[in-house]
Amino acid sequence: MSDPGFHFFANAPKPVAPFSHAVAADGWVQLAGQMPADPDDPTTPLADGIEAQTHKVMANLKFILEGAGVGLENVVSARVFLTHFEDDYRRMDAVYAGYFEDGKRPARTTVGVTALASEARIEIDMIARR
Repeated sequence: MSDPGFHFFANAPKPVAPFSHAVAADGWVQLAGQMPADPDDPTTPLADGIEAQTHKVMANLKFILEGAGVGLENVVSARVFLTHFEDDYRRMDAVYAGYFEDGKRPARTTVGVTALASEARIEIDMIARR
């Protein structure tokens, strides 16, 4: 078993807690949950609506995946956290599905939660395999 590699990307969204953007070991890459934050200016208000927030989260995840040397096609599992589950699930799902090829979508769990950092409506983390 190889030692884990801890990745922090200066141009990615600033973490809201003490964590790495991604940790890689033995061909696996675990991404920390990403929020719909603007990586260039963390003080920018979050986008309105679940569709816009989902697009922003996916853009942030893609940036981190690429920095770790993988892409969305390497993602084997994702977890989605929603603060307004009943209102947002179907609209988030429609946006999320567009990022993956039909028949090649990662395993996924979606969970309703009471709150997320920065008052976000959505957070997604992922596991990828090189």
